[in-house]
This record gives sequence, structure tokens and C-alpha cells, in this order.
Amino acid sequence: MPSFSEVKLYVLGLWLLVKGDRAGLALVDFTDRGMMRSFWAIVWCIPAIGFSWIWWRLAFLETMPPGFRLGGIFFFRMALLEASNWLVPLVLAGLMALTMGLARQFPAIVFTANWLSVPFSYLYGLLSILLVLMPGLTGLIALIWLGAIVALVVCLSRIFRMIIGPQTLTVATLTMVLIVPSLLLSDVLERFLGVYPG
Repeated sequence: MPSFSEVKLYVLGLWLLVKGDRAGLALVDFTDRGMMRSFWAIVWCIPAIGFSWIWWRLAFLETMPPGFRLGGIFFFRMALLEASNWLVPLVLAGLMALTMGLARQFPAIVFTANWLSVPFSYLYGLLSILLVLMPGLTGLIALIWLGAIVALVVCLSRIFRMIIGPQTLTVATLTMVLIVPSLLLSDVLERFLGVYPG
């Protein structure tokens, strides 16, 4: 498992690439080994994901009758939802990489998507805590949440431009493949798994 210092270097390297600084390439690991190790990002995100689940559980309970209890199956279903949201976009990105001649860049794509998830997961986790503690700020937090999604799109597209080159359509498509399916899948799976608060 990558140490905290390694994770900091990876995130710093990605940030430099977002800014267009190729020095960031020296801090990341776009090899096949780096791609496989990047899945440890899931473990690093667990505390932040836990914060989001606490808020989601409270929101879910508010829609249930008084005295309704949630067992461990709720968190199992949330874990299934989280795993699907993480892996399905990567599978779709892999298929896209194969069909568009980007197979050599696929390790870099996975590395970027995985490690970039760490800072954004903690941002979403922080926003979830704020929703619990200050429900009166729901509108403002929703705007910040939307801004975070826009920031993620910008970061991914700028990094992919550094990796793939100035292929605007390819970069835009790849970025959307990693973002949009997750948003759509969340809504469908939340209802299918019975964890939608409504």
C-alpha cells in the first residue's frame, strides 16, 4: 500500500499536470505497476466515503417512518454502489482506449482517475459533514458540490491533454466517460438497491 508521502507526491504530480507543468510527470507512475497500485486509492478514500455514508444514512432515515431501523445490509448495498461507481467508468474508459488507439495511455488514465479521486473524495466527505451539522446551508453546499464536479472535469481534461496531446474531442470524450456514467449509474443503482432517500 502506498505510504502517505507517496500519495502526496502523486497528488502533487497530478496538480502540476493540471497546471500544465510537465515536471509533474516525474512524480507520478504511469507504468502498469503504477496503474495496479493506484487501486489502493480506494482504501485511502474509505474514511471520506464513510462520512458520505453517514449523511446518506441520515437522509434515508428522514424519509422512513419513526422507529425504522437500518441494518448492515444498508452499508453492504452502499459498498456495492460505491464499487460500481468506481469500476464501471474505468471499464468504459478501457473499452474506449482500445477502440481509439489509446491502449498505451490506459495505465496513465487509470492512475489519474484513481489518485485524483482521493482529494475530491475528501472534499465530498467534508461537504457531507457540513450537511449533517448545518442543514440550513444545503443550497450553498449544493453549489459547492456542483463546483467540485466542474473542477474535477477541468482537472481530468487538463491532465488527459498532457497525456494524450491536443486532441480536444478525444480528451473531452474520455473525461465524460469517467464522469457521466457514474452520475447516471448512481441514480439507477440507488433506486434498484433500495437506498434512495425518497
